[in-house]
Amino acid sequence: MDFDYNSTRPKLILAEYGRNVQNMVDYICTLPTKEERNRYAQVVIDMMGVLNPHLRDVSDFKHKLWDHLHIISDFKIDVDSPYPVPSREAIHQKPELLNYPQHSIRFKHYGFTVERMIEKALAMSEPEYRHRMALSVANFMKMAYVTWNKDSVQDDHIIQDLAELSKGKLVLPSDTVLTKLDFKTPPPGNRTKTAAAAPAQKNNGGGNNNHKKHNGGGKKNFVPKKGGFKR
Repeated sequence: MDFDYNSTRPKLILAEYGRNVQNMVDYICTLPTKEERNRYAQVVIDMMGVLNPHLRDVSDFKHKLWDHLHIISDFKIDVDSPYPVPSREAIHQKPELLNYPQHSIRFKHYGFTVERMIEKALAMSEPEYRHRMALSVANFMKMAYVTWNKDSVQDDHIIQDLAELSKGKLVLPSDTVLTKLDFKTPPPGNRTKTAAAAPAQKNNGGGNNNHKKHNGGGKKNFVPKKGGFKR
């Protein structure tokens, strides 16, 4: 006895409609007259709409169902569709290839953005502005280094890498103190505001405790003592 497994059946073109819809569409393709094919095709379209009610939220969902009917039939069904018949090339159109950036980065832990920042700094004509820009780039490089390496780094190492990336045109003094940028730490103004709000909250809590303590103190406590109770 031969068993009928899904692995031995023809592949479903649109699995969301199931095997029965696939068989009905294949049967419609075998009907001899177009009148019969049109009548049965309309029945199948209505059934497809019931099986996939989420398509009703799609604009012009009827057009979508007719396109699916042609796809399920492998574009072999010959019916009078109220919409233009889609082509196989339009349905199975391949997306265009994305042009991924192909940059040769000298130090990948700094990233390509640092190289662009160095180019901007070199384009500055004023020596003072160029020095400030170089210092900002060095601080950013230190942040990027610690982010990827999770270790501390000496400032002279960052200064040396900056000089190498700029081909010796951006050179900071050896005694320059760099600051590791931290975008997660709030600005000093916000930290002060938060610290000022914390004691106020603590005081409020303390006031409640004092209130409870005061209420508790108003109760009459009886302490057992030899010879009786003392109020």
